[in-house]
Amino acid sequence: MSAPIPEPARLDAGTPFHDLEKYIALPRITGLTMAPDGSRLVLSVSAPNPQRTRHLTALWEVDPAGERSARRLTRGAKGESAPAFLPDGSLLFVSARPDAEATTDTAGSDDEPPAALWLLPAGGGEARIVGTRPGGIDGVVVARESGTIVAGSPTLPASGGGDDDAKRRAARKERKVTAILHESYPVRYWDSDLGPARRRLLVADPSGLDAVVDELPAEPDTTEPRLDLHDLTGHVGRAIGADSTWDVTPDGATVVVSWITAEAFGSERYALVAIGTADGARRVLLDDPDYEYAAPVVSPDGRSVALHVYRRAADGEAQDLRIGLLDLSTGGMREVASGWDRWPATPACWTPDGSAIVVAADEQGTSPAFRIDLDADQDPAGDRVTRLTGDHGAYTDIRVSPDGATVYALRAAVDATPAPVRLDATSALQQPVRLRGPITEPALPGRLDAVETTALDGTPLRAWLVLPASAGPADRVPLLVWIHGGPLGSWNSWSWRWNPWLAAARGYAVLLPDPALSTGYGLSFVARGWSRWGSAPYEDLMRLTDAAEARDDIDETRTAAMGGSFGGYMANWVAGHTDRFRGIVSHASLWALDQFGPTTDAYYYWRREMTDAMTAENSPHLFADRITTPMLIIHGDKDYRVPIGEALRLWAELAARSGAPDGTMPHKFLYFPDENHWVLTPQHAKIWYETVFAFLAHTVHGEPWVTPALLE
Repeated sequence: MSAPIPEPARLDAGTPFHDLEKYIALPRITGLTMAPDGSRLVLSVSAPNPQRTRHLTALWEVDPAGERSARRLTRGAKGESAPAFLPDGSLLFVSARPDAEATTDTAGSDDEPPAALWLLPAGGGEARIVGTRPGGIDGVVVARESGTIVAGSPTLPASGGGDDDAKRRAARKERKVTAILHESYPVRYWDSDLGPARRRLLVADPSGLDAVVDELPAEPDTTEPRLDLHDLTGHVGRAIGADSTWDVTPDGATVVVSWITAEAFGSERYALVAIGTADGARRVLLDDPDYEYAAPVVSPDGRSVALHVYRRAADGEAQDLRIGLLDLSTGGMREVASGWDRWPATPACWTPDGSAIVVAADEQGTSPAFRIDLDADQDPAGDRVTRLTGDHGAYTDIRVSPDGATVYALRAAVDATPAPVRLDATSALQQPVRLRGPITEPALPGRLDAVETTALDGTPLRAWLVLPASAGPADRVPLLVWIHGGPLGSWNSWSWRWNPWLAAARGYAVLLPDPALSTGYGLSFVARGWSRWGSAPYEDLMRLTDAAEARDDIDETRTAAMGGSFGGYMANWVAGHTDRFRGIVSHASLWALDQFGPTTDAYYYWRREMTDAMTAENSPHLFADRITTPMLIIHGDKDYRVPIGEALRLWAELAARSGAPDGTMPHKFLYFPDENHWVLTPQHAKIWYETVFAFLAHTVHGEPWVTPALLE
């Protein structure tokens, strides 16, 4: 049966979703932060450059009261990101824009500067560089009271400091050396090679910046103070990884960081480490081979840390994720809200008095904001969980006002782009108040509905259904089943990269199913599909497809399936197990699990689930002989999570089974030599959609194949 969403649909035959050039030009809100006194909110807003070849991010200020219009703060040609406030209200950000006071003009050359730390004074004026490192700066965190700044920077292993690092980089560049010597596993992560530089933590006292003026000097002043970025960790190998995050106590004395610990057999795990900012002394807070620790957030009084605690998968049991509460003085940790069967989707945000945390968590196709009041007697069973939001939104970038009365966040949904909103910090099941952001919500070419059914084992199942404006009994529309990746994930938020509304604008209904392994339905729902990818997840997908096709506005004779990453794996599995679909799109997909495991970037993670038995039972390549449905294979060569070998082998094995004398096949292969797992650059994303829609027109509607113009 279907359960309609009560919000009114926005219908417009001329929406940006009907024109891919207009779509890729849409600005996108990607982050939110709050000033220490709660008087200012700053958004990160991404938009294509004038050539529409890449996205640039600018910073905008939003009024928390919702009265003043948003105003733009930065306009650098290279974009700005990662805003962080100092206690006095000055705004730090990271940018690779050229320094106006530099003595050498490097614009457009191979010597363009790495990302530097910039400061925009609280009273206005011109932004200026306050800190640089040869490898760039990232992950800026500021102590709430002292203003101590902690940041990350990739640094060559033998470098003794910034100047030494610059000399070593220059020597490699001059000799055109790109080689990397590895002495441990792993060697890649997502779309990046690991090394030769490795992340270090830097610390700085901002008091030396007091001389900053609010007006531009009459002449360039190269003597303005800069931060002394002290190397806090030195070379620690791979300990501070791409997923490592850190926070600092309010007094700036201690940094708490998720820290990679090497294990035998090419494995690693995340521990939790405290580092003194005065002397760099380190102490291990949490380290257990059965668990991993991430997303530390220090409490307002500096005594506790809220964090994510992962129970690692073992002996066929699914992994689990909980919130932990660590006492920094005693080292004791307890679970938060032990009876709450939901996984936190965001880091914790403390209330100012430290009595509660606010998080978002996936739940039944949404990702609401929850307030968790912490039991004063440290009893997890006594922690009270309140769902603050009563809509179908997904909340991120949560911030609590200094008086504890208001929660600010970005709110998105399957049918709504991210936007800044305000919530009451204690009221249950409320509707958010939208603030005056810099972006107008684009009109959608249809409406959102929901589909519900039951699995073969009786488990309730649900999916979102995006419908074009014309869909109805008199105009039954074709169906596109779009399978999410992960596999631990959920269709519950807006996606610029995997956007169903582009398909709706072309007349397709799009089913967004949450099968077994999806998050937001409890640990048992994940466990149903753990190590059994080809059984419960596949069966759930077919049951939800049956339910959608039974509607009177869906034409069950014209259906297609598609997915990326794990969704691509499932698309391949579907291709080998049913001929009910007219066409199948498989993006960045797993094909041969025995090959995927040792060639992906993190084999140690996958082999906990991909045993020999699991691989033998769940690898799509074993069913290649059964594939009769035309397939569109898409892959980027810079994808290290699902290496290009998966697509190459799939393409070769499809070709080996196509017996046309002239070598033609019903299948197609869209290859991106310089794209990664997602295909992110605007023009390549446009070509991605053009090719997908051309393939669907050919297979679902029987139209002649038309090659996209730039691919001819």
